[in-house]
Amino acid sequence: MRFAITLLVASLAHVVPTVSLAQQQRPDEQNEVRRDLRSGAVRSLRDIERRVLPTKPGMQYLGPEYDPSAMVYRLKFIRDGRVVFVDVDARTGQVVGESR
Repeated sequence: MRFAITLLVASLAHVVPTVSLAQQQRPDEQNEVRRDLRSGAVRSLRDIERRVLPTKPGMQYLGPEYDPSAMVYRLKFIRDGRVVFVDVDARTGQVVGESR
């Protein structure tokens, strides 16, 4: 039992720095989209999701990313083990690309 706990703690020690790094990068993205929303330059993520999600039946939505330099939301989906990225113009809400 003690060996299992030690092994668990040791394995988690490798995960914590990765999660921490990801969390440090995410606030910058959030700050950029908040700034663009306040200025009226882009639509809200909720608005974008309301437009796009219904067009992807049978796909599981995994979440968004925001590219402030391109002003594009990238929505990530999965279907039958294949990942699909849908790029949406954050200003207009129009789908500008899809990659599989």
